[in-house]
Amino acid sequence: MPKLDLDTIPQTNATGYPAPFDAPVQGRWYRRLAPPSGLTAMGASHVTLKPGAWSSQRHWHDDEDELVVMLAGEAVLVEDGGETLLRAGDCATFPKGRADGHHLQNRSDADCVFVAVSAGGRGGGEYPDIDMRFTPEGYSHKDGTPYDTKRIP
Repeated sequence: MPKLDLDTIPQTNATGYPAPFDAPVQGRWYRRLAPPSGLTAMGASHVTLKPGAWSSQRHWHDDEDELVVMLAGEAVLVEDGGETLLRAGDCATFPKGRADGHHLQNRSDADCVFVAVSAGGRGGGEYPDIDMRFTPEGYSHKDGTPYDTKRIP
């Protein structure tokens, strides 16, 4: 049956980010939807941001398109060009190769819930605000020196 029962899909707040970059995402809880649904050409996650949490460090992807669909609550989308308030029903897109870092911050006092969908290669990208890049192999400083951590699939 195509309908997913979210209660049967494990929720986690795991991150592969090295300290101190992991702290802002500790209130991010997500369920990976693609594995239990059999999807193989795209990724999808059901995400809850607790008050004060970030979706990620601000980043962009070389080879992966992203789409976010807000389901409940509100979050602030932070990009190079400024900030945009997103509420339930809003969508945001992030084309691959566009070097404009983005992430969501929950600055409200209630949970924010959204679905994030990705398609394309699980390649690399950059975090413009911090000394970190990512590749399929993991995280590194911008000079190429690896961090002692693993990237979570």
